[in-house]
Amino acid sequence: MNEVSSDMQRHAVDWWQVIKSRLGTILLTFLLTFAVAAIITYIMPRKYRGRVEMKIERKPEVIQIDDRNMGGNNLMAATENYIKTEFETITKADTLYPVIEQFDLTNRWGFTSRLDALHKLLGNLDPLAAVRSDFVILEYYDEDPKLASDVANAIADSYMKQRIEKAAGHSAAALKEIDAKIRVLEQQALEARGKMLALQKEGGIIDPGSGMTAARAPGATVGNEAATLSIARENELYKLEAEILGLRADVQSLEGLSGEQLIEQASSKNQTIAVLYPQYLKLVTDREDLTGSGLGAKHPAVKSIDNKITTLRQQVETEAQRHLQGLKTTLASSEQRRNELKDLNDKTKAAAIDQQGGSLAYLTAQRNLEELEELVLKLKTQYVTSQTNEDISKAPATVWQRAEIESSPTKPRVALNLAVGGIVGLLFGLGLAFAIEFMDTTVKSIDDVERYLGIQVLAVIPKGVGILHQSNGLSPDAEAYRILRTNLEFTRKSATANCLSVVSGSAGEGKSTTISNLAFVCAQGGYNVLLIDADLRRPRQHTSFNTTNAMGLSSYLSSDIPLQEVVLQTAVPNLYFLPAGPMPADSAGLLNSQRMSDLIADVKSRFDLVLIDSPPILGVSDAAVLANEADATLIVLQHRKLPRHMLARVKQAVENVGGTVAGAVLNNVDTRSDAAYQYYTSYYTYYSPNSGRDEAAATKKRRKRTTPAATTAAAPATRPQPKSDVF
Repeated sequence: MNEVSSDMQRHAVDWWQVIKSRLGTILLTFLLTFAVAAIITYIMPRKYRGRVEMKIERKPEVIQIDDRNMGGNNLMAATENYIKTEFETITKADTLYPVIEQFDLTNRWGFTSRLDALHKLLGNLDPLAAVRSDFVILEYYDEDPKLASDVANAIADSYMKQRIEKAAGHSAAALKEIDAKIRVLEQQALEARGKMLALQKEGGIIDPGSGMTAARAPGATVGNEAATLSIARENELYKLEAEILGLRADVQSLEGLSGEQLIEQASSKNQTIAVLYPQYLKLVTDREDLTGSGLGAKHPAVKSIDNKITTLRQQVETEAQRHLQGLKTTLASSEQRRNELKDLNDKTKAAAIDQQGGSLAYLTAQRNLEELEELVLKLKTQYVTSQTNEDISKAPATVWQRAEIESSPTKPRVALNLAVGGIVGLLFGLGLAFAIEFMDTTVKSIDDVERYLGIQVLAVIPKGVGILHQSNGLSPDAEAYRILRTNLEFTRKSATANCLSVVSGSAGEGKSTTISNLAFVCAQGGYNVLLIDADLRRPRQHTSFNTTNAMGLSSYLSSDIPLQEVVLQTAVPNLYFLPAGPMPADSAGLLNSQRMSDLIADVKSRFDLVLIDSPPILGVSDAAVLANEADATLIVLQHRKLPRHMLARVKQAVENVGGTVAGAVLNNVDTRSDAAYQYYTSYYTYYSPNSGRDEAAATKKRRKRTTPAATTAAAPATRPQPKSDVF
């Protein structure tokens, strides 16, 4: 959990770092997007709003006929889909075309067809349906405030008119179908009555209830007792046959079953099994709980419940078998009763048929007539009720607030547009910043240098550091070079490895400033330092020390003048300077000469530290020659400038000529935006000396650590004692 929290915190810091480092891009994108939103808002036409609030009534627009609907679905009025459907009806052409014709919008807007006017009307119309409510809000926008309110009210009126007309059409069609159905049924009833009277006359049947609409009981007869008895027996046989079929089905469903299946099937029809079987299942579950808790089969509790399970199982199985046997017995008894009743009925049936035939046909005709008359009465009642409901029908919608002319435009929504523009701009800026950061392959941190170059970072130099020897040298930024000096002391292989060349990948990475300030702090620390400006093509060090470049390294290498004439002692104690001199025709040839090698060997013996300012190593070959001559090479990397693969080529160029990379300096770091480096400057400020006495005390303490007694314990950090006279 702690690791996850730490990772999240680290990622949050990385994201914040990207935002800070790309703040300019984010702000520029934000301002541009915000400005575009402001301009678009400014040039948008001002529109006024017409607002209508109305409630859609859930009115069924259907009439029921014989359990089926006419004109729609009655259930729809009670569902949310009903309101949704009516809401969408408002934006249909049948509702909006009358509005277009009412205000002649086609000509008013300069269109050639009303379809174009319809599209514009829909574009300006904004219907809103309230959530879980029957209220609908119609908002129409137009540059004319009066037209906006008039059109909004007209749309509401057109919707109600269209709905009333469609409902009236559905109702008229339904009533027409009911009336036609009534006429057909009345004709069928008339024919059924004539048939019934003909059968009554033909069979000589006397029916006291003739002409009455009251329904007779099933199986009732008229005219003779034999027919009544025969019909009663037929009904009893019918019921008995149905009972036999049910018993036979039950027996067949149980005969092929055994065990649990027989018990489960029988439990639904046997009360005793229905009571005992759940008890049996509960005991089985209790036993599983006991065995699941670790009790064995021989445990007293388990054995006790096993006995109960066995006993109850036997009872259930016995009852199931008894139930099956009872069904079989009942089936046999019913079949025997059916056969006996059938034989008895067959004996008297022949005589009763002649008498009953006419009465049965009469009864059938009479029942048919009664059903037709009942259906006719039902439809007539429904017809009258539907007509009455249509006459007193309520409005399809209730307008609670009609549109009024507004005094100020509603669109464009300036605050909303600007807020959306600001949010979109901010999001786009953040996305662009992270995209640029993702595609940026430059060195951004110490980890990048150590990961991709495989060398250690000896110092981090803040952005905006100037030439230290031109000030008092006590600024907090000087502490970065003191850290570099200390790290170089501990990375030297021996006291005689005192020649260091400083290179960079390209021009403008701060190499010359870095080596100048390093020479200054080393001289302050008691070193006799010689700074050689070996950038013969574009020398700069002489401008830092306000000296002439008329004679220097190129003069010494191309002639026999003594070294004392070209080496200058600066205003900084212990700091000497060898200018580059006039630019030669072949600078690489001079630097790669034996005289240059002899020069380096000579000055190494005269000075505690020799610093060589080399040209960019990727541009010319001079730096590679100097890297080979020097004991070690320091690579200056400007923060967020060169891609990582280019920096890898810098290191490879040094190693290809046999040079040794001492480390790297991460230069020009913007500690205000890169939070990972802020602690450097805070420590520089806290620990930097505030007076010359503090610096002298620090120098004395550092010298004490490098006495011969201490060199035994820390050999890599030893250096020769300062020389009072180098020439």
